[in-house]
Amino acid sequence: MNLKLIAAAVIPAVLLLIRVYRADRLEKEPVGLILLLVILGVLSTALASAAEQLGDIAVAYFFPEGTLEYDILLYFVVVAFSEEGFKYLLLKNRTWKSPDFNCLFDGVVYAVSVSLGFALWENIGYVLSYGMGAAVARALTAVPGHACFGVFMGAWYGSAKRRELQGDEQRSARCRLMAVLVPALLHGCYDFIAVRQTEALSTVFVVFVLGMFLVACRLVTRMSRNDEYLNPRWYPF
Repeated sequence: MNLKLIAAAVIPAVLLLIRVYRADRLEKEPVGLILLLVILGVLSTALASAAEQLGDIAVAYFFPEGTLEYDILLYFVVVAFSEEGFKYLLLKNRTWKSPDFNCLFDGVVYAVSVSLGFALWENIGYVLSYGMGAAVARALTAVPGHACFGVFMGAWYGSAKRRELQGDEQRSARCRLMAVLVPALLHGCYDFIAVRQTEALSTVFVVFVLGMFLVACRLVTRMSRNDEYLNPRWYPF
């Protein structure tokens, strides 16, 4: 039964990763690099978990657990920036100077690989604890959610690399900042709405997840279609 649960936890992440990998139109990334980024995503769960435990203690010192202030700080600041921040740090450390990072869409492939590594490992823990029902629920929400965070992170990350190669370090730095801020904001919204259990917010949550997923899919399609090589000789400066 455990093998079935693990398969149920892993398969959604693998399928989404394959979907993004196939969308890499110009030049496929090395499979070894993709697997390494997935492993780094797994590693980021441990780093984020440690940071979240410390952050939870700090937030609880100022606000009682379950209050609006507590939830806002915990999910929009502690959880969102711990998880997306560590994903980004490991992503950048491994790929920023890689010779394989030579196309705009590569940023999306790399970020989604790390994000789905995170989701895969997190999903295994939830599914083994709560069973097949959790597998179905997370396959429809949490795993696509992490994939979407990775798409938005990767879109800005690829733009940051292009700006650097154009010699525009200031805009590159802004894009790198947005590569963390945008997914962190979306992540915070996702967790906050999911935790504040009301009938109205349940509807908002479904609309939010569907909307984010549709926008991310459209962004993947558009960026794949308009992908280009990041060759500094092509840009006048």
